[in-house]
Amino acid sequence: MNPPVRVAYVITGLKTGGAETMLEKLVCSLPPSIKVHVFSLTGLGDIGPRLLARGVAVEALGMRPGLPSPRLFVRLVRLLTRLRPDVVHTWMYHADLLGGLAARMAGVRALMWGVHHSNLDAEANKASTLRVVRACARMSAWLPQRIACVARKARDAHVAIGYAADRMVVIPNGFDLNRFSPDPSARQSVRSELGLAADAPLVGMVGRFDPQKNHRGFAAAMQRLHTRRPDVHALLAGDRIDSSNVTLVQWLHDAGIAGVCHLLGRRDDVPRLMAALDVLVLPSIGEAFPSVVGEAMACGVPCAVTDVGDAAEIVGELGRVAAPNDMAALADAAAELLSLPAPALESLSVRALDSIRQRYDITAVARRYEDEYRSMVAAASPRRG
Repeated sequence: MNPPVRVAYVITGLKTGGAETMLEKLVCSLPPSIKVHVFSLTGLGDIGPRLLARGVAVEALGMRPGLPSPRLFVRLVRLLTRLRPDVVHTWMYHADLLGGLAARMAGVRALMWGVHHSNLDAEANKASTLRVVRACARMSAWLPQRIACVARKARDAHVAIGYAADRMVVIPNGFDLNRFSPDPSARQSVRSELGLAADAPLVGMVGRFDPQKNHRGFAAAMQRLHTRRPDVHALLAGDRIDSSNVTLVQWLHDAGIAGVCHLLGRRDDVPRLMAALDVLVLPSIGEAFPSVVGEAMACGVPCAVTDVGDAAEIVGELGRVAAPNDMAALADAAAELLSLPAPALESLSVRALDSIRQRYDITAVARRYEDEYRSMVAAASPRRG
């Protein structure tokens, strides 16, 4: 039996998002020999209470987003000093910087940073975030022992701005195949909920309202798709994806598609929504490892995606890929998938699920993280003469 390893996770926050959700999946998939404690620099968000309900130790420091507090930073140092973890694993840039420094001040030698982003363009990121990224790049050669990137493109983008390449490993996100799986009943139930005919074609976009998710681009793609296929409806879900978002609603109205777009907001039944789709559409301009693509494929749903992060690698030949910001090509890709005959779609569905099972099962991903943690602990231990 493997000896226990105490891992402290330090994350910027625990609101619903791709990186935050992956942390939840990982923590819940690690073996009992990995003893976990989660620290959020800000609040508990949506994910903190779920972790607490599963018996995971979680503490929120209460920092205000974008405003690091020296007092709360000192508190983090003290908490880590008291906990004495074998490994500190930080998630997202601000946590990499503050959590990394706090770990070193607490005497923790085994430090892993987590990189969950691949688009570092100035127009796609806050200036304050890019300042933190540059600071992390300068520290990357001596502060973390490992830098775990969720995608090869994320690794390449960070090496290009000065991150230490020799400290980087690529570990993709994983998917819970017990939660995301084909569900024949979802097709009818979701269409009934939306007031649609049982045979109505349905495409979907799942993601929070954020410039890098590119909901404006989705409106443009859906406008073109609607011209070709007036019978197609669109399901959109995620944080701030509802009728109170006047900007989003205006984009849909301007595109002439408001009547066929259904804004569902943040939902707790995303696997059901995914399984009801005919095609998932990813119009993003910036991603590292877009989890929604793998989740849709695990439900047997083909995907039309932009070539961002590792999206093209995830779909392979089992979906369609368009250049970033080419919404005409993305619309055509979705139309092509919708037009496939039933036998071809069934084959695509089976192969998509098999691809995710073989490459991205969360159990195998958790095992890779466990191996890294144990290797880091061994490397950080004092050598005996």
